Amino acid sequence: MDNAVEKKLALSHFWVAFGAFALAAVMGLYQVIERSGFFGFLESREVYYASVSTHGVLMGFVLTTFFIMGFGYYVATSSLKLPVWNKTFAWTGFAVALLGVVLAALPLLGGAASVLYTFYPPMQGHPLLYIGATLLVVGSWFWCVSMIVMYMQWKKANPDQPVPLAMFATTANAILWLWTSAGVAIEVLFQLIPLALGWIDTIDPGLSRTLFAWTLHPIVYFWLIPTYTAFYCLVPKQAGGFLFSDEMARAAFIILVVFSLPIGFHHLYMDPGISHGWKILHAIGTFVVTLPTFITGFTVIASLEIAGRLNGGKGLFGWIASLPWSNPMVLAIILALLMLIFGGFGGLVNASYAMNAMVHNTAWVPGHFHLIFGGTTVIMYFGIAYYFWPVLSGKPLFSNAMAIKQLWTWFIGMSIMTTPWHILGLLGQPRRIDSVNYNNNLLTLSWEPYEAVMIFGGAILTYSAGLLIYNLYKTQISNESYQGEIEYAEPIHAVNDLPNYLNSFKIWNIVIAVFMLIAFGYPILQHFLMETFGSSRWGV
Repeated sequence: MDNAVEKKLALSHFWVAFGAFALAAVMGLYQVIERSGFFGFLESREVYYASVSTHGVLMGFVLTTFFIMGFGYYVATSSLKLPVWNKTFAWTGFAVALLGVVLAALPLLGGAASVLYTFYPPMQGHPLLYIGATLLVVGSWFWCVSMIVMYMQWKKANPDQPVPLAMFATTANAILWLWTSAGVAIEVLFQLIPLALGWIDTIDPGLSRTLFAWTLHPIVYFWLIPTYTAFYCLVPKQAGGFLFSDEMARAAFIILVVFSLPIGFHHLYMDPGISHGWKILHAIGTFVVTLPTFITGFTVIASLEIAGRLNGGKGLFGWIASLPWSNPMVLAIILALLMLIFGGFGGLVNASYAMNAMVHNTAWVPGHFHLIFGGTTVIMYFGIAYYFWPVLSGKPLFSNAMAIKQLWTWFIGMSIMTTPWHILGLLGQPRRIDSVNYNNNLLTLSWEPYEAVMIFGGAILTYSAGLLIYNLYKTQISNESYQGEIEYAEPIHAVNDLPNYLNSFKIWNIVIAVFMLIAFGYPILQHFLMETFGSSRWGV
């Protein structure tokens, strides 16, 4: 199959993703330097919040969405051996999403939309921010439709056959995104855009935050599923072994989608508009969603052990040293799992109803978030990029040694930067502030050594980001040629027959609908059944 168009489509998405990443990385370094207070000439509240808002949008929405779409398109065509369904439709989705990014970037960079990436009302940014964000989401829906149609095409042509695991995971992510993006879409279309354009005078912030909670936590798993797809479908092959269990992988993806959607109120533990009962219900669901993480940890480590022993590893832990640590994909997963262990612990604290009160509005939260997202998730994006780029561009990777150096420096930099954040959170430093200086109070003076360490970690991360972009750019412009395709891991025991509930999403969509109705039905409806008080917009 000639898939030159599919490669160009995927690569175009990747370049937008990593272009956004490069700009956001530089902004991140500026932020840790500015808020430290060590360099007075850099201090500017307006520039800081414009930078933080742009950084969050670029990393959380642009990098992720475009990377996931590019990854999904090529996973679909390479695993199913099918061309992308309706290429014009796919390119249209790319154009719509890119237009949205450009429109949103104008007010963000101009300081007219400094509402952070959560854009909680009554803070009000420029209308172009919300219109741009809407177009980005709509463009991503084109991708969701393409993935679901290709999945159905393959199922129709191959009845009763197991859908390739990589495509099963990608389709699960498309379904997850359609469900979870509906919350923020409703908020933006019916509240934020009308308010920003002056069509309405007031807004119910409680309803807005409830709708955003619909999206806020499941979006993390939208970001994470490509990482898990690489864990299960790419890494075992790169490590020289086999996948421990195809069935366990499918179960993990299903549980991840079903139980990640009807949760989100642990982000609203401090909000008075949600009763304790609903918060506890969502807390229980949050702990349930750790189950697929444990399944993934066990299955992936077992797969790596198989590879290590096939490579000659002996003894209880000898297989670890026998893994191909010089392979970027293998190194990326090892470092990702290490960060997942520590970041996951912080997540359990955040999800705990009582302990959350101690850290909710402190530096602990961005420390946890960066360790999970910027650490576990994004480092696997790097590993995937190093593997996919030669295939998509037809050029060999410029420097494998540079790729290994980049992954290590990213891991080291992220560890150095996020550890002080966690400590500062326990010391009471608030988040979402542009300055940590409070008239040289003794408590705030104790923060200064940690701020210095954070700057050092941020500098290492920026250097690492530069290595990534340089390596990919040099690969792209190389005059050498590369011939190769993506290779997927085979399970150690072949899967010839699967129960329908592990090979189809029909029943799971029904389950999701019921769970979503239970988890969000009344909390949203209550805003229409009882008198609430609107807030007028607060411009930035």
